[in-house]
Amino acid sequence: MTRQSRRTFLTYLVAAPTLAVATRAGAETLAPQQAHAVIPTLPAPADLIDLGDLFILAGAPTAGLLVLTVEADGTIRFRLPREEVGQGLTTAVAMLVAEELDTPLDRVRVELDDARPELLFNQLTGSSNSIRSLYGPVRQCAATARARLVAAAAARWGLAPSLLTTENGAVRAGDGRTASYGELAEAAADPALLVLGATPKPAAEHTLVGRPTSRVDARAMVTGRQQYTLDLDVPGAKPCVVRRPPTLGGTVVSVANTAAVRAMPGVLHVVTVPTGVAVVAETFGQALDARAALQVTWGPGPADHLSDDGIRAKLRAATPPLLVPPLLTPYLDAEFDFAFVSHAPLETNCAIADVRADRAEIWSGLKSPIVARQTIAAELGLPVDRVAVHVVQAGGSFGRRLFFDGALEAARVSKACGRPVRLMWTRVDDTRHGRMRPATHHRIRATYALGEVLSFEHRVAAAETDFRHGLGEIITATAAHLPLGIGNATLAQTLFLTTVKSPYHFGLTTQALTEVPTGIPTGSWRSVYSANTRGAEEIVVDELAARLGRDPYRFRRTFLKTAAQRAVLDRAAAEGDWGRAMEPGRAQGIAFHEEYKSRTACLVEIDARDRERVRVTKAVIVVDVGLPVNPRGLEAQMAGGLVDAISTTLRAGLHIDKGLPVEGSYSQFHWARQQDTPREVKVIVMPATGDEPGGAGELGVPAAVGAIANAYARATGTRPRSFPLDFDIDFTPYPR
Repeated sequence: MTRQSRRTFLTYLVAAPTLAVATRAGAETLAPQQAHAVIPTLPAPADLIDLGDLFILAGAPTAGLLVLTVEADGTIRFRLPREEVGQGLTTAVAMLVAEELDTPLDRVRVELDDARPELLFNQLTGSSNSIRSLYGPVRQCAATARARLVAAAAARWGLAPSLLTTENGAVRAGDGRTASYGELAEAAADPALLVLGATPKPAAEHTLVGRPTSRVDARAMVTGRQQYTLDLDVPGAKPCVVRRPPTLGGTVVSVANTAAVRAMPGVLHVVTVPTGVAVVAETFGQALDARAALQVTWGPGPADHLSDDGIRAKLRAATPPLLVPPLLTPYLDAEFDFAFVSHAPLETNCAIADVRADRAEIWSGLKSPIVARQTIAAELGLPVDRVAVHVVQAGGSFGRRLFFDGALEAARVSKACGRPVRLMWTRVDDTRHGRMRPATHHRIRATYALGEVLSFEHRVAAAETDFRHGLGEIITATAAHLPLGIGNATLAQTLFLTTVKSPYHFGLTTQALTEVPTGIPTGSWRSVYSANTRGAEEIVVDELAARLGRDPYRFRRTFLKTAAQRAVLDRAAAEGDWGRAMEPGRAQGIAFHEEYKSRTACLVEIDARDRERVRVTKAVIVVDVGLPVNPRGLEAQMAGGLVDAISTTLRAGLHIDKGLPVEGSYSQFHWARQQDTPREVKVIVMPATGDEPGGAGELGVPAAVGAIANAYARATGTRPRSFPLDFDIDFTPYPR
């Protein structure tokens, strides 16, 4: 390395018949970048330390508990203490391992680790943090394995390790002798082996990392061989579905026909659990028929009195006042509303549970498995060490699988009926009773004069977000590292302040959050607060540019804080042919976003000539993540963020009617389909601009929201203020 890394490493060996290594990493906070402008803006808290930094700090004491094994046939197995939900994490980690070990990628197997309480805060997947937090430890783990393999070969041949090289899964001597990793594994695991040290490769020597690489699980996914939770063969596990209340959080008062339903074909059990009435049967079809036949009397839920208008009124009333009075300067005021949104992963909530008197075993797609294990153990009255929780690759999440509702529910049902169960939420269950992105109201005021922005205030009121999945413990554990004033903030405030920031020099800039309890089940949704907050800000940036008679792209370029930001924006404008002439009803929009040490610009073209079917027809996205591990994976992440933005900006949202979402399926929750997505999408991954990767999972949505809304405004001559833009109930809702 040309300079000292911000992470320091301590390595230790776990002796085994095959080589197994584990690593430990520490971390230190990053200093804010220096920036310059006519009226500079002070660094925001997220410029000083962001949520990803807190994750790294919290995980540092246990970051060394990464286990890699080299087997006798040369296969490399790495146990990943994170969840793969389609974001391509297993591929990126496999690339890091293969790079350090100089072995072909197809010899690396990345396996999802079971819940491991000893990892403390180091097994939560979220906040664009997995690659950021694992980049150093994984490389060090693999580098340690490489050093031990080289040392074993050196001892065998009586040569100095410095005379040996590694290539294609083998150690080579200058005289032509070779030894495969498999041949050396047992000797390399000997604790008495002398190893002088291991240093990961500098980025300049990478031959795989940084190269576009197809997913290691792609073939299995497209051929149906990839196993998800309900594909697992757990002996005796019977299908299970749950009849859920007609309002969110409603309770079971009584069931009038339990005996008759139990007598239906294939029905094995009918049991009441806190979330409803569960039916276990021989097949899912029989379970669904029995569920429909249940006659249940329901008690009220905590949000029965709430509908859209009431929620919007509560949020508007709770929005804090703006501080800067527009006394002698021109100003721009804007208010925005964003609806509730479903996570809508393709794989609905599901789990398999086998609960016995003295033990329990759970299988599910889980992003916070340690908390899931602890909670399920407490619910079952079992010691934690008698509960095994297996993490299974999941078909999407977008924040949904931070919660383990399905796993907990399956455990309750299994205990009640005394047999293993295979729980499935239906699509209607998942849309109506799953967690959702909170509705928000935004109030923004910008003052300006003589071509400069003097102040920029943003007040956000949001339905309260539930963070009871381990994130609170992480923030509490790292509170001492937060900038002055943030360490005493509430959990939601801390998360807001460590993720949301403005990339512009807009003078006095403030962003603040107020949360409103609603009783509606919520959860982090991709980009959490940034999708709405920064999306709204980018709309105001366009309107400020218009007020000042400036081109939206040039206006942004003037006020961006860093050269790296401007480079991304410039590339998007150039690649997207910004400013080209377009016929009436069609227009371009552009926006920028920076978060988690990464930055992106999005340019879209929109066709609004048919107001009933507004379409994004073209998108150019430029992304800079510092050091890209797998550019192809980044392209997929950004394209996914674009689709999320198209959906939630134009048509997809949840109407709340007397305590229940009206939408119940993809046909009603209008997520973008193939016909709604651009025919031309170009994602440009900038060459490495740093020696460590930034976050990417949350990055793609906010800029795309702003760009789409801005293109819509330019195409239609209207100022969008409520999202999604087309939010009619054009369907017949399912019965409650």
